[in-house]
Amino acid sequence: MFFRLIYDESLAQAAYLVGCQATGEAIVFDPERDVDRYIKIAEEHDLTIVASAETHIHADFLSGSRELAERIDVMVFASDEGDADWKYGWLNDRQGGGTYRHQLLKDGDTFMVGNLQFKAVHTPGHTPEHMSYEITDLGGGVTEPMGLITGDFVFVGDLGRPDLLETAAGFENTKEAGARTLAASACSFLDYPDYLQVWPAHGSGSACGKALGAVPQSTVGYERRFNTALQFAGDEAAFVNFILDGQPDPPYYFARMKQLNRDGVPVLGELPQPEHYTADKIAAIDTTKVAVVDTRCWVEFRAGHLRGSLKPLGGVGFLSSLGSFIRPEEDIVLIVERDCLEETVRKLVRIGLDRVVGWASPSTLAVMLESIGGGATIDEISPGDVPAIRDAGAAILDVRTTGECSEGMIEGATNIAYTRLLARWEDLPEGEPVIINCRYGGRSAAACTMLARAGRTVANLEGGYGAWVEAIDHDASQAQQHSS
Repeated sequence: MFFRLIYDESLAQAAYLVGCQATGEAIVFDPERDVDRYIKIAEEHDLTIVASAETHIHADFLSGSRELAERIDVMVFASDEGDADWKYGWLNDRQGGGTYRHQLLKDGDTFMVGNLQFKAVHTPGHTPEHMSYEITDLGGGVTEPMGLITGDFVFVGDLGRPDLLETAAGFENTKEAGARTLAASACSFLDYPDYLQVWPAHGSGSACGKALGAVPQSTVGYERRFNTALQFAGDEAAFVNFILDGQPDPPYYFARMKQLNRDGVPVLGELPQPEHYTADKIAAIDTTKVAVVDTRCWVEFRAGHLRGSLKPLGGVGFLSSLGSFIRPEEDIVLIVERDCLEETVRKLVRIGLDRVVGWASPSTLAVMLESIGGGATIDEISPGDVPAIRDAGAAILDVRTTGECSEGMIEGATNIAYTRLLARWEDLPEGEPVIINCRYGGRSAAACTMLARAGRTVANLEGGYGAWVEAIDHDASQAQQHSS
């Protein structure tokens, strides 16, 4: 058996290419949309991808199953469990007419790819239709499964959050029912033998859970012993309270991913080929209509940028921020080094930001900025400056998660997580400037650029809430020394 984890650092997402080397056939589980990567890896190992399987209707990226079905006519395996709201609606909607080759699966159904047997196991909770897949290599005479592809059910150290249908997709009064269902699925998981390998769909940094580990795979025995959520599996009430507590605010774009993955991801075909912009063409961009994504570091961006540009976070925050700041109908121009251009475009199309029309290098941007006298800047203020600016009419916006803010906030601050700003635009505080803070200053910097693009006057709190607490503690200590 051939087994390859294909990991996307920008989404902390794992797809799995599993092949039968005796027959040369392979299947991909939970592929992303730029499917040429999987096809290339399969060809390098003398395999042909003949099938694609979905564990569930994803919220954090666009599935590549439809893309594979259009491009190489794979068989699609998808869940037929769950209620009517969460059925795959695109399987009978092939481009040009007709139906994709597919098989809908119920709990316990099996299918073969070469000599490999896959058994669908209904594991609801994260979503109603969620499937896990047992893998057994019958070609080697083995009759018991060696591992379980768990999707967003069991992660290393965590379980998939059951609240997204409510908090991201807007289906009210579903998170507690989902948590109870997840508790039952967790109990069933513990019936597996300790040796069974666990292959999850996400790792550390994903917003699909709250405490995912950075190790890519695990075993049932390890999770039985060390997965905190599983310790509550036998007590439904305790489990519900634990699993719902402290879940991070979901990115704004999650609702759109859910809808498209259910109803039909637009067929991508080829990657966008953005035009190389000159300095003059950059200067002519209307950033109220075109999203300019500047990938330079914050220090360089803050010192001078095209007014209205967006500065995303790095790492797994790159797509969380841009997916929460940019609407899919907007044209996008990238400020990015040439050797990073293709990978940046790939990241964007994985969450449906397809309208990448242009790009320019940081050196080209520098020429443009010099020609206009340096460009726009964003202020950063120290914690000690906040009281006077607040008293003069400034607003304070805390863009940390709800859980983080429960530990304390700056007096008078409004909390809206940076990933939910578009969803709660009407809740933004009045007052200018808007002083924005997070824990250490990174998320707030990205949020500053989003509000500045909308015309608000903003300032980033240098060092974030952490620096604010240190300043308060220092002032208290100084006052105590003076009084003594």
